[in-house]
Amino acid sequence: MTTRFFRLLACQLLLLFACAQAQAADGVDIALAHIESTEEGYRLDARYAFELNHDLEDAIQHGVPLFFTTEIELTRPRWWWTDEKAVVAHHTQRIWYDVLLRQYHVSVVGSVQQTFPTLEEALFNIRRPSRWLIAPKGALKPGETYNVTLRMFMDRQFLQKPLQVNAFNNAGWQLGSTKKFFTYRAE
Repeated sequence: MTTRFFRLLACQLLLLFACAQAQAADGVDIALAHIESTEEGYRLDARYAFELNHDLEDAIQHGVPLFFTTEIELTRPRWWWTDEKAVVAHHTQRIWYDVLLRQYHVSVVGSVQQTFPTLEEALFNIRRPSRWLIAPKGALKPGETYNVTLRMFMDRQFLQKPLQVNAFNNAGWQLGSTKKFFTYRAE
């Protein structure tokens, strides 16, 4: 009886481990993230690693646009009060497939779009976005150290309403990273 119990327990642990591995494969890894000071202000340089699962790839192939949002927050720690939020910025990119022209399109919401012949080339542009301006010059105090929180995810809020219901209830439509924390010393 006890050997049967331990075999069942071992099988359940193996199943749990396999599910955890499958869940981890569906996430977004933040491979690189750092902030650069430029003449215009502060820019985020980030690289992401992810693959679309079958559900998301199938949706794109049928012309459903997907939106990927990067959120960044810079806070300045204060010992006498709550941390000061110096910068909160969002950057959303849209990817979709034109079924008639057989081309993939990627655009930053409210900006110019680019056209690609393959899904892999279009995703490369999402995984390696251009350095975007997160704050103008003077928004951060030079010499101060800021805590940075960064995350990237497929933003289901931008989906058409009938798809949102499915997306919020279907694990295949949930793609995102865990929050990445690092510090930045303002220049």
